[in-house]
Amino acid sequence: MDFDVLFIGSGQAAWNGAIPMSKAGLRVGVIEEGRFGGVCTNRGCNAKITLDRPVELMRQVEQLQGRGFDQLPTLNWHDLMAHKHEVIDGLAYGNEMKLAGAGVTNIIGHATFVDAHTLRVNDKDYTADKIVIATGRVPHRLDIPGKELLHDSTDFLVLEDMPKRLTIIGAGYVGMEFATIANAFGADVTVILRGSRALRDFYAPYVDTVIADLRDRGVKFHYQTSITAATKRGDAIELTGPDGYTHTTDYVVDATGRTAVTTDMNWDQIGLEYDPVAGITVDDHLETNVPGVYATGDILNKPQPKITPVAIFESQYLAHLFTKETSDAIDYPAIAYTVFTSPRIATVGVSAAEAEESDQYTVEHFDYQNDWFRQVGNEVHAGVSVVFDRDHQLVGATSVGNDAVETINGLTDLIEAKTTHEQVERLIYIFPSIAHSYMRKV
Repeated sequence: MDFDVLFIGSGQAAWNGAIPMSKAGLRVGVIEEGRFGGVCTNRGCNAKITLDRPVELMRQVEQLQGRGFDQLPTLNWHDLMAHKHEVIDGLAYGNEMKLAGAGVTNIIGHATFVDAHTLRVNDKDYTADKIVIATGRVPHRLDIPGKELLHDSTDFLVLEDMPKRLTIIGAGYVGMEFATIANAFGADVTVILRGSRALRDFYAPYVDTVIADLRDRGVKFHYQTSITAATKRGDAIELTGPDGYTHTTDYVVDATGRTAVTTDMNWDQIGLEYDPVAGITVDDHLETNVPGVYATGDILNKPQPKITPVAIFESQYLAHLFTKETSDAIDYPAIAYTVFTSPRIATVGVSAAEAEESDQYTVEHFDYQNDWFRQVGNEVHAGVSVVFDRDHQLVGATSVGNDAVETINGLTDLIEAKTTHEQVERLIYIFPSIAHSYMRKV
């Protein structure tokens, strides 16, 4: 065999395992046909959070108008986009060199299976004892007349000029985050939803808080609306739907979800079982139905959130498995996740919605409006809901607000460690701080 392990893809689901495997003495190769580092590094999380940073700061400055600030700073999209390129553009090369520096063999090109232990790249065959599929997901695209007029998340993240009117189809993570950013930079934003709820993975009352704030800022929401066609009308785009629905705009982002990368790799050749949209099902050791072929990250058809930290965890698990540090099944910890709107919503563990429908849990809600620490920043749209089991053990939490991410990060530690109330009393945090504030709730 040429390699002990070959990865298809170089994103978080690959390199976080490839590097420790190589350092442990395994012969490891990574095959990449695009930019090293995957979606999150190059055209996803990192780019998005760079574009969101001025929005996050602006919201906090807004809250302190007349309380230390007399005016708002001016946001500049062109300067921010230049800064985004400054931050992001060198990361792909850095990831490639990081792999090479760890002794990993980087192979450039598109991989297809010849058999369960052989991959063909640029007409050359490479063999491996184990192959890991880490091909991730790409934006879903509506299949409608005029679909070529629609843009995806990758396009938005390199948008040179913010359009006057911007329409987003979809109200999941991508749709709501982009609506937040575009609105802050002066676009007239409309969000079109097929259903009646945005951000269905999050606690509805907190989502309503975010929606209300965006509406106050001028964002329009069109619920229970399907788009069936897009037509060019001069310099504008006309979207049409059932029952005579029409909407005219300048730029459309198709944010209708993400789909697994499953095509053109000859998976059927080796008998791999997969869903063309949902991805690959694996066992509790991340092995597919084909012995020796594994999968990690967003390509997996799984209940866990398809987010970067989970992909990292899975890749690192395979490093422990392949280096024989463990033979145990993967054991997922409490997983925290967030949507980077303003305010943020973050959650972990048993959801408040699930807990409210069960007699196994109790939920306690804390509104920060009268909390002195939040009054320092005049933060009015903030709170936390904590879920306890019958033994008053913390098992879930959801927060909305400027500091929702750090609040939930801290509570994740307590949930994963199964910290008791008595043990919480021994945790002495800096005062004043976010941690000190939320610790008084548990």
